[in-house]
Amino acid sequence: MLPTTDHVGGSMLFMVIERFKNRDAKAVYRRFRDKGRMTPEGLTYVGSWIEANWDRCFQLMECQDARLLQQWVTQWQDLCEFEFISVVPSKDAVEIITPLL
Repeated sequence: MLPTTDHVGGSMLFMVIERFKNRDAKAVYRRFRDKGRMTPEGLTYVGSWIEANWDRCFQLMECQDARLLQQWVTQWQDLCEFEFISVVPSKDAVEIITPLL
């Protein structure tokens, strides 16, 4: 389930794990080449990493409304399966946990 409220700072970070259907990275990169990332206004791409065997892509995305992720994946769900993980920068986690130590 995607969060719909903001964390401190006004925006949320999500690690998006894309699993290429049929292990077909070429189809994904072909669409990206032809149409771009196709992110809606308000959803920001931060960075990405590809698994060495081309099975998965890990993207860090930022937004204030998690529904934008849902809107974005409709452009790609025929080629990828998605998992969303809400993440917090380590420096923010340290600030939260330190008073509890």
